[in-house]
Formats: sequence, C-alpha cells, structure tokens
Amino acid sequence: MSRASRRRPYSEQRPQDLGGGVWSVPVPIPGNPLGYTLVYAVESPQGPVLVDAGWNHPDAWEALSGGLAALGFDVGAVKGVVVTHFHPDHAGLAGQVRERSGAWVAMHEADAALVRLMHDHPADDQRSFQAEMLRRAGADPGEVRQAVSRPAPPARPDRELRDGDLVDLPGRKLRAVHTPGHTPGHICLHLEDADRLFTGDHVLPDITPHIGIYPYDRDDVDPLGDFLDSLDRVGELGSLDALPAHEWIFPDVAARAAEIRHHHEEKLVRLRALLARRPHPQTIWEVAAMMTWNRPWADLSPMLRGMAAGEAAAHLRALEARGEVRRVPGVDLVRFQALDS
Repeated sequence: MSRASRRRPYSEQRPQDLGGGVWSVPVPIPGNPLGYTLVYAVESPQGPVLVDAGWNHPDAWEALSGGLAALGFDVGAVKGVVVTHFHPDHAGLAGQVRERSGAWVAMHEADAALVRLMHDHPADDQRSFQAEMLRRAGADPGEVRQAVSRPAPPARPDRELRDGDLVDLPGRKLRAVHTPGHTPGHICLHLEDADRLFTGDHVLPDITPHIGIYPYDRDDVDPLGDFLDSLDRVGELGSLDALPAHEWIFPDVAARAAEIRHHHEEKLVRLRALLARRPHPQTIWEVAAMMTWNRPWADLSPMLRGMAAGEAAAHLRALEARGEVRRVPGVDLVRFQALDS
C-alpha cells in the first residue's frame, strides 16, 4: 500500500491497543492540516506514562481524556508526561494533565531552556524579535506584520532529560535519545524492552519535519546538520518499529531515516545550484522564494512564508558549514552566494 493511501482524516482515527502495554490516542489539532497528534500511553504499575499530550484546546482535551477512558484509563491516574519537544501540538496539554493527575512533565534540557525563555519574556518582546528577524531576512513590511505570531508557551517541565537517560517508568526501559534538528531538544524514546521507537516529529512515514533556524541569520548553530546526524544515529538503532507523533505507525525506522537524509542531501544540491546561477548574492527571503515547497510561493500565507524562510536559512547555514556558500554581510541585510567548486 502506498504511503499516500494510508493517510486518514482525524474523523476516522480511534484509540488503539498496540499490544505490549502500549496504546495510542489520536488528539486533534484544530485548524491544522496535520489533523492530529498521536499521543501514546505506556503501561506502568503506578499509572500510565504519556508520550506527548496534544494541543491545548477543549476539543483536544476531550479527545485525550475520552480516548484514555475508552482504553480503560482515567486521565487522573497518569503518572507522567514525556514531551518529545516543546511545540504546542506535543506539549500543549501537558500542564492540564499535570493539574488533573499530579503527573510530572519531562522534556530535554535544551527545550526546557527555551520554554523558560518563552515564559520569561513578554509577548510584545517576542513579536518585536520576530519582526526584526523577518525584516533582516528581506521580507517586506506588509509580510512582516502578517507573519508575526506568538502561541502561548507550554507548561514548564518538572524534570529535564539528557541523552541516554531512562524515563521514570518502573518495569520498563524507556530511554531518551537526543535527536536535535526539529527543535534543539527534540528526543526520540527507545522502548528497549519491546524494540519500539517513539519518534515524535523526527522520523515520520510520509512527510519530513520542519527544520528551521531562528533567528534566520545565526551563524553559531547548524540545525540541519544536527538533524542529519540525528537521522544517522536513529539508523544505527536498527530496523525498529516506529511510533511517530503524526500519520501512522510503520516498520523499519532506519530505512525511513535514510530516505529523509537523502531527501535533504538532494535539496542541498539543488539549492547550491540555484545560488550558483545567480550573479548577485541573495537574501534569505529571495532564496526561500526560489525553492520548491508543497505549493507555489505566491500561494503561501505570510506565516508559511516565514516558516519557509526559516527552512531556507537552515539549508543555507548547512551549506555554509560545508564551505559551499558564504554569507555577504551588509549594512542591514545578510545575503548568501555560492562559492566556486
């Protein structure tokens, strides 16, 4: 069966017993084309531990609590929530689960630091930061005004994880595998006693996660390089069954990780070729407009253009780190050009 034919709308999703003391609950993401987050419950003598929690919305809460009830669990009995990364479709309901059950909330220390930063800085400061980032990338003032957004930050975690840490899950071995790229603190979770890997957004069966760099013109990080290295690391775990946060469960995570790496390597080759054909250095916004997305650049909303620019910036930074492009500092804007082969 082809990948596309396996995609089903949220209305057709149901909570499932996956065997081996693992269950899945689809939780809707209102107004988002992803449709839903797959929240997983892992059995524990002290109550289930959730992998992710879903979007903070009344419909999502009803789906999560009702889905757990349909599987025989009371949300008030949840022992803990391990968040694969801080994005709102994964961490959004973690605070509400904690309020209802007293559960702990855990995430990687790098994402925990970002959550603290979001809580400690007023929304107006974050919007100003975004606007300046967009302006420096080359967006026009109208796009800047429409692209700026600031979702509510998720709950602060109680516990912070590092690579290799075992999650507090008596009777099971659930180990954190640091897989940065989609976020600095993204983790997969290896259920070692069952040869399963909860992949979050790192490895999905059909789509690839957003890999961006923020602010766009940073030169001290390489998210795409980190992501590609993380794909290799996941591949080294072998042909485990993958339990992703979106789409569907699939076998052989190593094979899919290799496919995603190949996709990005091809994208890097195409991007360098595009830059090589331009006689003058290009802004990040101009580069994003040249690249291929799932719809034409002209049809992308300002918010989606902002995300595309973040991804273009990550690819430019990866090429820069490999010595294939260089940035050309300007008085106000940063531009990039290809280096001679």
